[in-house]
Amino acid sequence: MRQADRLDTILERVREDAQVDVNGLVDALGASPATVRRDLDLLAERGLVTRTHGGARKRDSIAYDLPLRYRSANGGEAKAAIAAAAASLIRPGQVVGLSGGTTVTRIADTLAHSPFSKELTVVTNAVDIASQLAMNSDIRVLVVGGVLNPGTYELVGPMAHQSLSGLWLDLAFIGADAFDRSGATTRSEEEAFINRLMASRAETGILTASSSKYGTRTMASIGGPEVFSTVITDDGLDEADRAELEASGFEVQTASDPE
Repeated sequence: MRQADRLDTILERVREDAQVDVNGLVDALGASPATVRRDLDLLAERGLVTRTHGGARKRDSIAYDLPLRYRSANGGEAKAAIAAAAASLIRPGQVVGLSGGTTVTRIADTLAHSPFSKELTVVTNAVDIASQLAMNSDIRVLVVGGVLNPGTYELVGPMAHQSLSGLWLDLAFIGADAFDRSGATTRSEEEAFINRLMASRAETGILTASSSKYGTRTMASIGGPEVFSTVITDDGLDEADRAELEASGFEVQTASDPE
């Protein structure tokens, strides 16, 4: 099991049971006690749990249901396929923008293991993605300022706007909660505003979203073909939906499971 999946599973158990112990997590995760302890230490360092003797307990100030939006286990194959397709578009020396979200997090994971990572600059407003990329010291990571949304780990607000307004990107990969022929939407107006800005500061704005989100809408519009020239989704998108997107002005790339 990937570390991201283990961490999400631990957080879900903390949310449900208020506390967890190493022995129980060893059985649930299929990991060694040493690995589980390291995972608990990492979550404690991030302020998501409080370590106890033999385990960890929840912190009252943390909304544990919200980080579950970032569960890699949900639609994992589709997200891995999208991430591989997205990474194939990136060239050495480029400046790449990454928004928050589960699919974009998988792109970040792919970039962290990229053979040309020394030549990459990544701009992000998502602190979890910045933390993930920090594991590879060869990647230059620029984190925009702003106010943290604790549920999505994204920085928003005037400082984020000011930071992004002064940057130019080669590519921007933007996640969304929903998309249809009109474009992409998300639940947060502030995130929609920053994500739209990030895409507009790039030579090429790319929407990355699993096909299961197609045909749905949420409250706040990120943008349509005027912001995103390309949509990368998985091969679960049917031909009629693909044709609908293309007729609206999007270039559509469907990705298959790389494995």
